[in-house]
Amino acid sequence: MPPPLERNPLLGHWGKPTSTLDWCEENYVSSSYIAEFWNTISNLAMILPGFFGMFYFTTQGFEMQYIVSNLSLFVVGLGSWMFHMTLQFEMQLLDELPMLYGTCVFLYTLHHRSKAHNYVGKSYIAVLVIISMIVTFTYLIVNDPVLHQVFFGILVLIVIYEATLALKQYPIIKHPITVTLTCYIIAFTLWNIDNLCCPYIRSTRNMLPTGVGAITQLHAWWHLLVGYGTYVHILFGAHVRALHFKRKCAMKHLFGFFPYHLEILDIPDTAPHNNKNTDE
Repeated sequence: MPPPLERNPLLGHWGKPTSTLDWCEENYVSSSYIAEFWNTISNLAMILPGFFGMFYFTTQGFEMQYIVSNLSLFVVGLGSWMFHMTLQFEMQLLDELPMLYGTCVFLYTLHHRSKAHNYVGKSYIAVLVIISMIVTFTYLIVNDPVLHQVFFGILVLIVIYEATLALKQYPIIKHPITVTLTCYIIAFTLWNIDNLCCPYIRSTRNMLPTGVGAITQLHAWWHLLVGYGTYVHILFGAHVRALHFKRKCAMKHLFGFFPYHLEILDIPDTAPHNNKNTDE
């Protein structure tokens, strides 16, 4: 978590910050309505792909968990936008708690990649819900962001483990998995540098021309990289599911490298419609 920082004496539209975290971006510099300008708008990297994905995967006949995965990305981006815009504790919860719940959705979806169509793992869902609620209530009592960060990190590691298992089944997804992991590793590195080296980053930023200093907003880069990496994670998860049902699909790449779209080549209603809802 970031070290204690001196609060900007200028109070903007939202008043005195009440959040337990205050990041390295100076408060209310660009607008009196946005506490951390770059940390706020960088959440578009989660909001826009999540919004698009909800509608696209619905039209392509994918199961509910893939629509919910995109919804989770959208909600996390929206909550993070509200948090960094206001630096209010209530908005901080709208950022941090959906991160936990959304990662649980990603874990459930990837773990059940080879189940029957419309399969519902009720006991698996129950375990995730119980653990999430325990962590939520504990966090609300303790108010220590380290608890959130540790649990979130554990969930991400489990998701990575599930991704490696999926890779063994379908080697074709090696490239998007590599892109996702690379984004996460770089993002986590920048997140830590932003936290540990904030005084040096701020002094460097102040020496740069206006606008150029935006490249030193490392927490904003965290948003961009995690947003894109998570979107690619949803894409390769859906790709695995489509391959399991032998649907015709292809991953589209920007500049021949960056995955950005899973194109479904067959008609949506040709997907299997086994409505088996068996628990594990």
